[in-house]
Amino acid sequence: MATNDSQSGTALGESDNKGGTRGTTVIADTVVSTIAGIAVRETDGIHTVGGGASRAFGAVKEKVSRSNDHGRGVKVEVGEKQTAIDVDIVVEYGIPILEAARNIRTHVTDAVETMTGLEVVEINIKVLDVHVPGSDDDDDEDTESAPSKSRVQ
Repeated sequence: MATNDSQSGTALGESDNKGGTRGTTVIADTVVSTIAGIAVRETDGIHTVGGGASRAFGAVKEKVSRSNDHGRGVKVEVGEKQTAIDVDIVVEYGIPILEAARNIRTHVTDAVETMTGLEVVEINIKVLDVHVPGSDDDDDEDTESAPSKSRVQ
């Protein structure tokens, strides 16, 4: 599968009403991964998209380039008329995972097919973790040298 860093694309033929060709439209793989990534992030119950290494690299990249990588955690394979998508996610605790997966497939399919005209033939979802509210670790602090915080005041 091509990653979202791929510069390749798919040329889609366009024709006018008389059956002639007016040119081609090339849709880069990054376009499909960005659309899919945004659709996943807009789905209720999804905490983050991508694994730990992907998120860490993405955070550094976002600070340096000052832009968001909406395709992070999404891999796509784009053909002439179809696309297949792989997504890595972390869900919120308490959310039915199968329901969240169905919602992701619906949102991603609708967004990609509407915006690109490509048929989404497959969406593979890998649930990497469950996020429990209040259990966020501060990445900026060293937990061994930081004083322990009292649970009560």
